[in-house]
Order: sequence, then C-alpha cells, then structure tokens
Amino acid sequence: MRLQRLPPRGAPPAARQSRFRGDRLVKPEIEAGLSMPLRALTAAETAADLAGFDAIIDARSPSEFAEDHLPGAINWPVLDDEQRRIVGTLYVQTSALEARKVGAAMVGRNIADHLDRWIADKPRDWQPLVYCWRGGQRSGSLAWFLDQIGFRTAKLAGGYKGFRGVVRADLDAWPARFDFRVLAGRTGSGKTRLLHALAEAGAQVLDLEGLAAHRGSVLGGLPDRAQPTQKAFDSRLWQALRGLDAGRPVFVESESKKIGKLQLPDALITRMHAQGRVLRVEMPDAARVDLLLQDYGFFARDVDGFCRLLDGLVALRGRETVQRWQAQARAGDWAAVFADMMLAHYDPLYTRSMDRHYAGYAQARRVELADGSAPVLAEAARDLLADLT
Repeated sequence: MRLQRLPPRGAPPAARQSRFRGDRLVKPEIEAGLSMPLRALTAAETAADLAGFDAIIDARSPSEFAEDHLPGAINWPVLDDEQRRIVGTLYVQTSALEARKVGAAMVGRNIADHLDRWIADKPRDWQPLVYCWRGGQRSGSLAWFLDQIGFRTAKLAGGYKGFRGVVRADLDAWPARFDFRVLAGRTGSGKTRLLHALAEAGAQVLDLEGLAAHRGSVLGGLPDRAQPTQKAFDSRLWQALRGLDAGRPVFVESESKKIGKLQLPDALITRMHAQGRVLRVEMPDAARVDLLLQDYGFFARDVDGFCRLLDGLVALRGRETVQRWQAQARAGDWAAVFADMMLAHYDPLYTRSMDRHYAGYAQARRVELADGSAPVLAEAARDLLADLT
C-alpha cells in the first residue's frame, strides 16, 4: 500500500496519525524528518527488549568495549583510549574546564567521523540505542546528534554499569528456573561431544565450556581462542540462559566452580549440584584415550608449552611423576601420556568430585558410549530425548 502524504505541521493532531511502513509503526514526526524526544530507558527495560533496536551503539573506548559490551553492540567510540588518557590527565593536572575544552573538540570530530562513515544508508525510522559507562556525557553527546538528525534514538540510563547490574541479578535468580540434566563422566568420555549431539537432535543445551572457550582442566585452553573476560563470560551466559525455555529440560556438562580462569555463578553451580538429574557417561578406556588424542593433539606442535602446564601438577602428583609425563611427551608417546594422566590423575580427582557434589552419582543412569564417533553419539542423543517424551 502506498503511504499517503502527511498533513503539514500545523494540521490538527487527528490528521497527524501514526502510519505503518510494511509491518512497522512509523510516527509522523519520523516520516516528516523531525527530531523526536530523546528516550531514556532503564537497564531493565533495555535488557527485556534488546531485539527492539536496529543498532546498539557502545560509545565507550575500544578497550572498554573489548572487556565486555551489550549483546550485539557495535563500537562507535566518542573518545579512543589515548584520547581518554589525555583528557583524564588534563582533568587531574590542569583543570576540569581545560579537560572539557579539549575533550569536546575530540568528541565532536569523532562523532562527525562516525556519522560520515555509518549513517548514509540509514532510513528515517532507524532506531538506535546508545550507551556508555554510566549513561553520561559520552553517550549523551552521540545520542543528541542522532536524535537531532531525526532518528528515533534511545539512551541507556545508567549505561553499561546499569546493564551489568541486571546481568548479575539475573544470573543469581535464573538458574532456579531450570531442570538441568547433568552429563557427568570421566575425562575423555565424550561428554562435550554428546552435548553437541543433543543440540543437533533438538535438545536444549547449555554449553558452558563453549561459552568459556576452555575445556575445564589444566590442559583445557584452546589453541585458537583466548578466554573471554569474566564480565564478557557473564554476559554470554546471561544471553544463553535468556534464550532457554524453562518448561523444557536443559542438558549441561558437570563442571567445577571455575572453567579455566572464569568463575561460574554460585546459583548455577548450586542448582546443578542440588537439583540436577545426573546422567553418567561411560566409555571404554581405549576409546577415551583416542578422544584425548583428537582433542589435545595440537600439543604435539608445542611440547614445551605442554610441559610447562604439567609443572602446575607437581604439588599434586609429585615431581617424579610429572617428569615421567614430560619425558613421554618429548619422546612423542602421546598415547602413553594421556593414558597415564587419565588413570593416575584425572579419574581419581573426578570420582572424588562427583561423589562430593552429586549424591546420586554412583546410582545415576548410565549412558554407554562405545566410542566418540558421530553415529554412536547421535544414537545416544536420540535415546535420551526419547525418554523425555
């Protein structure tokens, strides 16, 4: 349908009704290209409707953005890291006025650059959300310009700090909603692969190690991905939990309180330990070694790095044992290394941990996997899902 021409600005209010463009409501002020009142949204309002914006714009510096940001945000820094340092130094060493003079000029040039680069193709009804650290001058300046152009601009009151408060509160409250089915099993038994097979079969899964970019042991760092910051991990976990249906079971791997350097929320660990239904994943030792060789084979390209990580086990296993593992690695006998570590180190630790945290572990339903092949995992996933119906 073709849109009718809008009445002139002086027309009676009844004549200036909102209209639809496609399936989207278009306010008459937007259609006419007029500035709209700048909206200020609370962190709770923003968190509840992240998909309601055409763009989420982080006005903070690149280093702040890299530490963490709202899901889906893009970075339009009004001051970069070096400029922030300059302005901050002037504020402390000279005066607030001098800092504002210099900072305002920097902000103006940076905003002009962002407008030149990014808004040429934006339609009149484009609706961005802008935020900074606390909802102050950085986001206020950028949001003002966008609003004056005529975009339906919103600003996050309280900024990233307010959103971070919502994330922390939700991570304390949300785990209690879910019925967790906990995949428990010794190192190399295929828990992660089974979790992925369950996801492919249509199950709800929470992949904590995927979110943390770490396999959860002293050797668990990934060769091609660094772990996120704690704040970024929290935001990823918040986003993952937000997308789950509390009316359906959620499959998750058993984890300790930390995955690599990252701390899991106490509420999540407590819920998994106290209420999680344990599924005991079993696999023959030879097949477990084969999986470990597949998952950790990249250490063959960095033997010295592998041996340095093993140094961290001296206090637990003794220098003689650790030196034996290091010698096997340097000799290229990786199957012997992993078999020895699996039986002498990982299995005793895991069994004690399971007995301590999951009262029903010994009596839990067993999921027998012959190996880690795709057909075996797919069949096990189908069987587990069939039991839910």
